[in-house]
Order: sequence, then structure tokens, then C-alpha cells
Amino acid sequence: MSNRYSRPDKPVSGKWRKLRELTLRSDNRVCADCSSPDLKWASANIGVFICLKCSEVHRSLGADISKVLSLTLDEWSESDMDSVIQVGGNSYANSIYEAFLPKGYPKPKPNANDEERTKFIRSKYVLQEFLTPSLRIVSSKMSFQSLESTKTLGPSFASNSSKKTVEMGQFIGNLKVKVVRGSNLAVRDMLTSDPYVVLILGSQRAQTTVKKSNLNPVWNEELKFTIPQKYGPLKLQVFDHDVISADDIMGEAEIDLQPMITAAMAFGNMELLGNMQIGKWLKTSDNALIKDSLVNIVDGKIKQEVLLKLQNVESGEVELELEWMPIDE
Repeated sequence: MSNRYSRPDKPVSGKWRKLRELTLRSDNRVCADCSSPDLKWASANIGVFICLKCSEVHRSLGADISKVLSLTLDEWSESDMDSVIQVGGNSYANSIYEAFLPKGYPKPKPNANDEERTKFIRSKYVLQEFLTPSLRIVSSKMSFQSLESTKTLGPSFASNSSKKTVEMGQFIGNLKVKVVRGSNLAVRDMLTSDPYVVLILGSQRAQTTVKKSNLNPVWNEELKFTIPQKYGPLKLQVFDHDVISADDIMGEAEIDLQPMITAAMAFGNMELLGNMQIGKWLKTSDNALIKDSLVNIVDGKIKQEVLLKLQNVESGEVELELEWMPIDE
């Protein structure tokens, strides 16, 4: 993406660099709608990167639905860049707009005809047929940003219940993380390891007990965190406990909390709803997921099962169960 729009009196902003970095991520190098690798366009208000053919359909929807901009020809405003950066691109957007995409539904391919392409894109963004029902936008002028994009939850996003939690202070909810088990963990002693898991969210830190001489430990231990209005990923590290020397690291991973929190803040009293899927964190080459992680309402509670492949290590997987709890619980 060119930087030719920078003016002599205004240096290239960090937002341009962040936008450029987003285009290099694997999920943003193929079209959000048809998976074509020919990406030269983006929908600024939805926050997705799209191909030329899909951009023509997006443009036909009107700028209030999809504001189409060229990645190389158009001048982007600060708000346009903010919108795409805050959404994070195709995986985040599709985890919401395609959360309820029926299994086997004919999503268009790069060589799809105009009719197939138009039908899918209108169903996805105008009719919102694949969106979590509670997140469907009443006004077409509301952008995706008001639903999903920022990790700072504001009044344009919050439901009545979420507004109440924000007013209660700087925290928006509680997260209970059950560290279920580890599998095929790395050897750090002679033949085995003494593993434990550390979870970090901002300045909050919690850890499990140490499992002696076990490469497939079962913890089933619950750790609890309070979620601030501004939050980042939940960081996971596995260590080998050593009495004599410093503990050796056995891998790490990051858990993106945005899909769960986005879904949680959109609902009121979950106890009145039946069991259903309300969100999804998609597996990509840029994250540690082994498979897509679904956000579900189970018996009136919002839960998410996460299976992670540990990074920067020769082997190892960790299974977690997340549960969202209102701030007053």
C-alpha cells in the first residue's frame, strides 16, 4: 500500500503503518467474501479487505452499508483507518458476520458469477442472515465498528445491560478460565517435565499448581480475571518447575478475548435464552488455535472451549474452558 498520500507538513502516521501491517496478515491477503488473492480494495466501515469483483458489489450497496476504498489509489481519512485497524480485518469481521453461516452454504469462489457473488454479499451484510441474531443492526448507517471493532466499549456499542456494567466502574465483567489439560508437552528434565500454566491479563497474573513428572497433565483448575474496559489478549505460558535453577519455558500462546466479550456484551439476561452459538474465534495461521473456537450459551452461561498449540516450542497443546460472568457475580 502506497504512502504517497502523506503531505509535506504531515509525516506518515503510525496508522498507515498499522494498516499496511494488517494487509500482510494471511487472513487479510484473501478476499473476505470469495477468498480471491487479488486484494486491492477494502470496506472501511465494515473493516474487511476485498477483491475487485466483490468491491463492485459492495459499492452497489451504498456507502452507508459499505464504504469502499482503494488500497493504492484513494486517500484515507483518519476515521477510515481507525475503523479497519480496530476491527482487525477479515477474520474478526467474518467471526461475526459469518458466525451463523450454515454448514455447506455455497460461499462464492474467486470465479463466481455476478449473481452468486451479489446474493451472498447482500445476504451477509444487508440482510445479515449469518450474523448472531442479537447483533443485527437496526439502522443501516451503523457501522461494524459500533458492534465489534473497539476493545474500549462505548455507548454506541453497549446494550442496556452493558451500559450498566460500564457505569459501575472501570471493569466490564469477570472471566473464569478453567485450565483443563496439557498434551504432549515438551521435555525439559531428563525424560519428563514438571509443568504449570501461567495466565496473564494486563497486570493480573494467575497460575496453576505444578504437576510432577507429567507431559500430559490434567489440571481442571479455575483461575479468575476481572476484565477492564480496555483489554488485550490473555497470555498463556507453560513452565517447567525447577528447584535449583530458573524455571524453563515450555511454550506460550495468546487467547483473543474479543469474540467472547463482543458476544457477551450484546446480550441481556442469558438465563432467558436457550442454548445457542453466539460467536466464533476463527483459526488462522497467525494464531495458536488448533480449530475454530465457538462461543456458546450453555444453560444460561456464556462459555467457550479453546484448544491451543503452544508456540515457540517443539510440541505441546493446552485445552481451556472460558466462562464470562457479569461484573456483579
